[in-house]
Amino acid sequence: MPTFSSPRELRAAIDQELGPSDWLEITQDRIDGFAEATGDHQWIHVDVERAAKGPFGSTIAHGFLTLSLVPMLTRQYYSVENAAMTVNYGLNRVRFVSPVRVGSRLRARSTIVEAADVGDAVQVILRTTIELDGATRPACVVDGVTRVYFRDGASG
Repeated sequence: MPTFSSPRELRAAIDQELGPSDWLEITQDRIDGFAEATGDHQWIHVDVERAAKGPFGSTIAHGFLTLSLVPMLTRQYYSVENAAMTVNYGLNRVRFVSPVRVGSRLRARSTIVEAADVGDAVQVILRTTIELDGATRPACVVDGVTRVYFRDGASG
């Protein structure tokens, strides 16, 4: 697993593919837990009987549930050492390309698109594709923006 311990190493990794993660099955319990946490109880996510007759043939994961899995999945295939703090700064682009039906398996794969100095941090844009097992199109594609603040002594 690649480990980056300096701004220089992050900049050198631009266009490097990272991953994939392990496959993760999306269960109804996970979907229901996300609905509870967010208050989004739309029937396509939580009403198993109604959703079976709906457009997707089953319940589907919330798009934001899929998006929220990115940190957990990407942590499996790269790390940053010597960081005092890492902050999610935002998202430049998010697309929910395919529905994620209950029972589906997802995994992530990423590419460092950019790593640039911003003040006393390195701003990293990580393009992550959430793959859907057996599908030709991904579940989600996101350009996440993270700022990494290295401890004193981390060189350029």
